[in-house]
Parts: sequence; C-alpha cells; structure tokens
Amino acid sequence: MTADTVGGVWTYALQLAKALSPHGVTVSLATMGSPLNREQWQEASRLPNVEVFQSSYRLEWMSDPWSDVAAAGEWLLELEERTQPDIVHLNGYAHGALPWRAPALVVGHSCVLSWWRAVHQTAAPPEWNQYQETVARGLRAAQFVIAPTRSMLSALSENYGLLPSTKVIPNGRALAESVDWPKQKLILAAGRLWDGAKSIATLDEVAPKLRWPVFVAGETAAPGGQPAPHTHVNYLGRLSAAALVAWFDRASIYALPARYEPFGLSVLEAALAGCALVLGDIPSLRELWNGAALFVPPDDKSALIHALNSLADSPERIVTLGQKARAAAGRFTPEHMAEQYVAAYNELVAHPHANAQLEALTA
Repeated sequence: MTADTVGGVWTYALQLAKALSPHGVTVSLATMGSPLNREQWQEASRLPNVEVFQSSYRLEWMSDPWSDVAAAGEWLLELEERTQPDIVHLNGYAHGALPWRAPALVVGHSCVLSWWRAVHQTAAPPEWNQYQETVARGLRAAQFVIAPTRSMLSALSENYGLLPSTKVIPNGRALAESVDWPKQKLILAAGRLWDGAKSIATLDEVAPKLRWPVFVAGETAAPGGQPAPHTHVNYLGRLSAAALVAWFDRASIYALPARYEPFGLSVLEAALAGCALVLGDIPSLRELWNGAALFVPPDDKSALIHALNSLADSPERIVTLGQKARAAAGRFTPEHMAEQYVAAYNELVAHPHANAQLEALTA
C-alpha cells in the first residue's frame, strides 16, 4: 500500500491497515512525499501488521515531480519483488500504470483538476496537461478504482475518461465512547490554511463578526511555499492526532465552509465528537451529511456568519445537531471500511485480469 505523508491519506492508510489486521491482512506501507516525523513513526509502530518502507519522492501533484515519480515507480516495483504482495493498493494515480505482477487497485482521494475547478471556477491551465495524461493512464491500467464518495468517483470519470471497475468505499474512524454536552463556546476548524479548497481564509475574514472565537488547527504553508496569513482566528498550529481529538471534544461547532472536499476526515472526526457541523454546500458533503449539518454556499460570508451566530444563540439546537452528526457518523466505521476493502481485494485475486477489455478499448 502506498501513502503520502503530507495529507489525510496518511491517517486513512493507518486506520485502514489497523482495521485490516483482524482479517489477517499484513501491509507493506510505502511512503512518499516527505520523511515521516516522530509522531508518524510512533503511529505506525503501534500496528503489528504494518511494515513501513520510507522514501521522500515528490508526489504527482507537486511542482515538477516527474523524475521523482519515475524513480518512485522503480522503487515500488523493487518493493513488490521483495515483499511479494497479493494485492497492490495505490493511494495515488501515476503508478497504476506500472507493470505490476499482482493485481492493482487505485483509490482516488482527490485530484488537481477537480480541485482547481472548485477553487478557481475554471479548468486547470495547460501546465497540468501532463498530470492529466499521467493520471488518466494510471486509472485506465488499474483493475479497480475506488473513491470515498460517489461525487469523487464522478469527478474522476469527468476529468480522466472511462474507468475500469469502480466502487465507493467511505473512509472510517472509530466512534468515541461518549460525548459530554454542553461543550465550550468555541468554533473549531481543521485544515491546511494554504489550501483554498477549505475556505479557512473565509473563516478568518468573518471571525470578528462571530459571537464565539474561532480556533484553527493545521499547517500554514504548502510544501516549499510561504505561510498563509491569518489575522482574526486563533491559530493552533499542526496538532498531533490526540491533541486534535481533545479540541474536537471541546468544540461546540465545527466549521468547514469548503469549496472542495472529496470526503473530509476532519468532518467525520468532528461528527464523532458530537460537534454541530456547518459545512460548505457541495455535492460530496451533502452526500455524506445531508440532514445532519447546516450547509452554507461556499464564499457566502453572510450565510456563514448567520449560520454560526444562530447556532451560538441556540444551545439546544447545537446539542440536537451534534447528536444528528454523531448518529450519521456511526455509518462510517473502520470495521465497515475494512470489510469492503477485503471484499474488493478478494474480487481482484479471483479476477486479476478484469481490466483487460478496458485497456484494449483505450490503447
């Protein structure tokens, strides 16, 4: 299984690997993007069914990554030869086109083209053409393409063409044992401040007009980039998983007025902690949280202010909405996620050449 170390895929990969252990699945975890930090090493070392193989190869969505992507492909094929896996589980696109001996599946967590359109309201510029071609090639070559929402699967099809066999498998997180209401009078958000998809900058703009203070956890700068400004929110920095859970437990409201969010692990974690959810009104978040959250049009500052202040003025409504979010989150367990992946793995082992027809059609 591949995983990058600079985003939510890391959390997903470890959660899935842990949930696969009762099924007798061992995972050779090949990491890319940047070296593991101390916390990540500690998280991985707690999983007896996981062996980590670390690298620092740049990822396909990073600036001028292609020599690294090629080198990473050679490294991954060497790892396959060494570990002899039954399944290759790729959490990126480019390496789907490698000549794997084992059947391979690709999981689409997000992509630059759908991100660009959501954030900039226009198609990605020509400098992303090579990315588009590489991603399309990797998707076509995989035996299985999985995404955490129907919305993300549709985005892959729209941007990269005909897909092989597909399946929607939502991400999963463990349910907290209990929730203590009422919580503290604060609004929490979590996400990379530099990522326009999360609209953290919008929260920063409206914070002076809100009844309650806003706290934001996340990195301020993209890899190799400059820190994003933040003036009115209380910036918590990059928190450990345990520290972030503690903030979810404290927060009455979790706000993510996102323009783009293919799944949103932070939303799921907030819901598990019983936070009232205020989310961007986009198809993927509607798909997951309809009836269990307040939705605001992305970039509509007035709607965001009204939603957050109306909740702050209604403690009973916060509790009700938090209970609905927690109940909805109960559908997305690690156990259910692992069961669906094991079924996909078994199908691949039983039909390892199921994608041959698509490869012939698109060759």
